[in-house]
Formats: sequence, C-alpha cells, structure tokens
Amino acid sequence: MTADRKREAREKFLLGGIVVRAGLSKADRAFLLGGLIELASVAPGTAEHRRLHDIGARAFKARSLDDGSPRTAEMAEWS
Repeated sequence: MTADRKREAREKFLLGGIVVRAGLSKADRAFLLGGLIELASVAPGTAEHRRLHDIGARAFKARSLDDGSPRTAEMAEWS
C-alpha cells in the first residue's frame, strides 16, 4: 500500500469513527450526506460554527475521560 493510499484509508477510518461516535452509524446515507452538505455551508468563525465546534469538542473530551483508549488520542486530532 502506497503512503498516499494509507493516509487516505486512515482519514476515512477516522471520519467513520466520528459518524459512529455521533450515534449515526445506522442513519440513512442520504440523510448523512444532506447533513454534511448543510454543515459545509456554515462559515468558519460564525456563531453557529463556534457553537457546533464547542459541542464536538465537549463530546471528544467526555469520551476521552470515559475510556482513555489510545484511539481517543487519534480522534482528538480531528477536533
């Protein structure tokens, strides 16, 4: 496996973990894509962006306190 493919596979794995962590692993794929498209329209630096970022940051912190697993450190790089 080339370095680029390995990096891409790791990125997909981490993004999939975020979907699972959010409790959306059984959600309809069209629903997920629609939600992500909507999120992409939230401009960085806006109040809504900060609000959503804060929710996610708290979720990462709460999870890291719960399990202390090494994967939590990997997921933290996405926060």
